[in-house]
Amino acid sequence: MNSSRLPRVRASELVGRGWLNTGGRDVTLADLRGKVVVLDFWTFCCVNCLHVLDELRELEERHRDELVVVGVHSPKFAHEADPDALAAAVERYEVRHPVLDDPELVTWGAYTARAWPTLVVVDPEGYVVAQMAGEGHASAIEAIVDELVAEHDAKGTLHRGDGPYVPPEPVPSTLRFPAKSVALPGGTLLVADAGHHSLAELGADGETLLRRIGSGERGLADSRGDSSADEARFSEPNGLCLVPGELRPTLGYDVLVADTVNHALRGVRLDDGAVTTVAGTGAQFMVGGQENVLGSTDGFDAGVVHPATSVRLSSPWDVVWSPRLGAFVVAMAGNHTLWAFDPLALDGHGGVRLLAGTMNEGLEDGPGADAWFAQPSGLAPAAGPEAHDALWLADAETSALRRVEPDGDGGVTVSTAVGQGLFDFGHRDGPAAEALLQHPLGVTTLPDGSVVVADTYNGALRRFDPVTQQVTTLATGLAEPSDVLVEAGEGALRLLVVESAAHRLTRVALPAHVAGEVLDGGAQRVARPATELAPGELRLEVPFVPAPGQKLDDRWGPSTELRVSATPPELLLDGAGDGVELGRDLVLNPDVAEGVLHVTAKAASCDKVPLGPDGEPDPDVFPACHLAQQDWGVPVRVSPDGDDSLTLPLRG
Repeated sequence: MNSSRLPRVRASELVGRGWLNTGGRDVTLADLRGKVVVLDFWTFCCVNCLHVLDELRELEERHRDELVVVGVHSPKFAHEADPDALAAAVERYEVRHPVLDDPELVTWGAYTARAWPTLVVVDPEGYVVAQMAGEGHASAIEAIVDELVAEHDAKGTLHRGDGPYVPPEPVPSTLRFPAKSVALPGGTLLVADAGHHSLAELGADGETLLRRIGSGERGLADSRGDSSADEARFSEPNGLCLVPGELRPTLGYDVLVADTVNHALRGVRLDDGAVTTVAGTGAQFMVGGQENVLGSTDGFDAGVVHPATSVRLSSPWDVVWSPRLGAFVVAMAGNHTLWAFDPLALDGHGGVRLLAGTMNEGLEDGPGADAWFAQPSGLAPAAGPEAHDALWLADAETSALRRVEPDGDGGVTVSTAVGQGLFDFGHRDGPAAEALLQHPLGVTTLPDGSVVVADTYNGALRRFDPVTQQVTTLATGLAEPSDVLVEAGEGALRLLVVESAAHRLTRVALPAHVAGEVLDGGAQRVARPATELAPGELRLEVPFVPAPGQKLDDRWGPSTELRVSATPPELLLDGAGDGVELGRDLVLNPDVAEGVLHVTAKAASCDKVPLGPDGEPDPDVFPACHLAQQDWGVPVRVSPDGDDSLTLPLRG
């Protein structure tokens, strides 16, 4: 075994409220003895956690006889602690392994997890052998699993055979976790049917299925010239946008689709349902990766246009047309940015460019190049006399409503209308500066310029009035509303809600008093306990150990990167900024009682190249590259009794 691996420590017992995907029985570590176990600490709001679920799928399938993945669901938001909501999420994201419901963060605390996602590898004898945070660890886990299987097979301590996973009984329905919808010119509705990995065209009643575009199988496949629409494949499609009429003949498609898990934009021609990939490669953009653009090592500077089908995207969640920018704006949830897709750029081949965001996760306003987002998930054009070609944005992880306004030079300026930050949420109406949302995913505008927010985890529709700066509630009791459209019907406006967890579209009449009610369900904060740290000098360590058979990759420059900041900024007297060492001396301000340390770490590794007959690396073997990354938002409390060191394992 790798001597740099963690010392042998017994794995803690798995304690929680109950289990899913086990046929109703509890699972103990003793039940898993003889298997390699990967504990995946996740929460279903977290796009990085969803990326890890996708990373683990192939690994689970290849090692079904020797490996058991156990999801430990440790919720961030109050809604995620609801057992029914968790059960729906396990179904929604096709989680095919046992899941422990850990609403009190008991098992989370026992394994000293500090980030979503965190992965822990336990060997067949019940010892922890590796712990890692963030994304990009699939190759490392596979190498560790292969090594453990060989070792314990030789020792006779490996048990092959079925694990404790019991698949749930499928329940048929027309829609399955629909995500977004758009009204088509003929009066029908097109729905991104995420759970069915397809698009569904419904009649004007919002119920009658007229046709389906896509095979329903998860995958990335375009229509062939002689094929029907049902042979294309999507993977959890979300945002939909009608292409401006004047562009449709030139582009050859009528609807642009944010195909989220395929990390792609797809064009759909309505006449025959033909599907074409117009942006993205199908592979995920990894922040700091050296091969995100045509093997280039340079970054994404705002304004630089790259060939659309040669750039890796990251979980595009919604898309909207901006006449002012002459491009589609894409909410890139996976790396906390906004991008612009111009289908006519680069001689009509299409181009994409970074529009706003630093790829740091948080709530920071200002020019696009400096703004921070946190899983931007819903977009809509502003309306009313003060529209100014702006866009409204539902920024999910900061539970925020934000405004994105073009600056006239191809860029944008970002401001926040409602929202406090990564750790504050709730259902509170009133003045916008005090109002609270909970993980909103959708947004639209009313003719008077006010904004309707699909306040997803509150199960509500909320209204923000830019003139009065007041937030009110229009409707409650909805099942995870993820999108909302405005319809004109019989002289009055009504709202069409994509009620995702209820698998349906629901029409809601606007109240006679359109302003809505003023409700106060209280303010809440993320339940993670704050880390007690001493004022003054603090040593930050981010351990990273390459997987067996890999080494740090410095072919394109430094193999590691560390970025540190704080909210409020005054929390850090020294140590903020970027560097290449995965360790740093910080100084905490004794006059700031609490705050959040933001730490971003990246490490690039590659497979070791075998030596040739001359003892030199074989020139005909090109090593595979791997990037691990994580953003930590660590709530801290400054106390004389706190620790003077903080360790955040990227991989140890």
